[in-house]
Amino acid sequence: MGQFYGLFRLLLVSFFVLAIAKAEKDRQHGRTLARPTPAVRFEKETLSSYWREDAQKTLAHKLDALAQLKKQGAKNVILFLGDGMSIHTITATRNLLGDSSEKVYFEKFPYTGLSKTYCVNRQVADSACTSTAYLGGVKGNYGTIGVNANVSRYDCNAAYVEQNQVDSIAKWAQDAGKDAGIVTSARVTHASPAGAYAHISDRNWENDAEVRAQGCDPEVSIDIARQLVEWEVGKKLKVILGGGRQMFLNETVRDEVGHPGYRQDGRNLIKDWLADKQAQNASASYVWSRKGLTEVDLDNTDYLLGLFANGHLPYDGDRERSPKNSHLADPSLTELTEAALKILRKNEKGYFLFVEGARIDMAHHSNYARRSLEDTAEFARAIQKAREMTDVEDTLIVVTSDHSHVMTINGYPLREQEITGLANSLADDERPYNILSYANGPGYAGTYTKADGRKPISQKHTENPMFVNPAMVPLSADTHGGDDVAVFASGPFAQYFSGNYEQTNIPAMMARAAAIGPFANVQP
Repeated sequence: MGQFYGLFRLLLVSFFVLAIAKAEKDRQHGRTLARPTPAVRFEKETLSSYWREDAQKTLAHKLDALAQLKKQGAKNVILFLGDGMSIHTITATRNLLGDSSEKVYFEKFPYTGLSKTYCVNRQVADSACTSTAYLGGVKGNYGTIGVNANVSRYDCNAAYVEQNQVDSIAKWAQDAGKDAGIVTSARVTHASPAGAYAHISDRNWENDAEVRAQGCDPEVSIDIARQLVEWEVGKKLKVILGGGRQMFLNETVRDEVGHPGYRQDGRNLIKDWLADKQAQNASASYVWSRKGLTEVDLDNTDYLLGLFANGHLPYDGDRERSPKNSHLADPSLTELTEAALKILRKNEKGYFLFVEGARIDMAHHSNYARRSLEDTAEFARAIQKAREMTDVEDTLIVVTSDHSHVMTINGYPLREQEITGLANSLADDERPYNILSYANGPGYAGTYTKADGRKPISQKHTENPMFVNPAMVPLSADTHGGDDVAVFASGPFAQYFSGNYEQTNIPAMMARAAAIGPFANVQP
């Protein structure tokens, strides 16, 4: 009897140990909803030889890149900036494009690095202080553009003190006789493109009304739109393409589709821009629609100003889904990039072009994961177009981001699952959860209720492009992330961009490759 009791106790203990182990496993990995089985298209990955051959191909590409290193400098430099494009964003976009094994186009570039994105006074940066870093080579304070850290945000005067101002690589290119241009899917006066030409203590001072609202004199504290049209670097930009008509027009004036401007000083900066070019006897065009862009003779145009929206351009995915056929009315980032290059490539001395995929960031702020990935895919198409239109022997292309976001990739989804859908397991509350979620943002409102806790969601919910992904902390907009961002490079001296470095190193390395700015007298 004693032996039987002892055996019973042993079996009982074993049962509880196994139960506890299973519970711990479920806690760590979730309760699987479907048994993972290798899909047919992944069969080759079951062979060890597949991975060994892949490693050999990768090594061969790296050795080939080293063998092709040349000391010839870069005639042209193009900087592509995926605003808010975290490494997680790039990883998730691979799946959106087909599978985790895919490469987003610019990931095929031979050299990759990491840059540090903090501001002087903040661990997590914004698009203003970072634009000063990756375009001017100097870190500033949060919310400021084109100035060093001696300038505090909202200071009415400090940004206009010459020794506090930071020149950008666009100016370095112009000083070397090259042309320069900016392309963005945001307002052309927004923080990122403004880093190419503006010096301002508050990124929101895009028009005179914003300056006045902060208690400063708009005739002393010159707003960003005026700096673009009236100051040296902005006036000399050969291409300005993006949105933001509202910043150029007075509030009593309506644009081509009926939206009023934001200015209060009576200026029409679009007319001022055209008048300046006419005074130079230069060929200049202003366009406001995709149709207008297609009608411009780019081969015989010296200056092009394109303002295609009152505010920002639409999300790329929305261009296709719009019932108003937005893709017919609104140009894509790829089309804008192509138009810019057709104008800039006419300069025999070369050019610097800045291209921003701005709405990657804006979608993240709203916890619109799918929209952000769609804009990342379009950003990659624009880069591919640029690489196809240029010569890798004389054109350096650098792709990076200004900062990350707080989106993460969760759970243990199967390879064939859509990245924007649900994980392949239930959470401890016995409800599904998303593969993509945010640490904070507006998605909190659709994630929890006081009565029931986490709201139930289905795959059908996630298939809606307007689906707001879940967030843990309630905020009206998600915050940026403080982690490093990736840098990809192709072309002359692309090897400079390997390793981990300050974001401020990026313009220095581009300038060294092109022998401009601080390296104007340095031979390759």
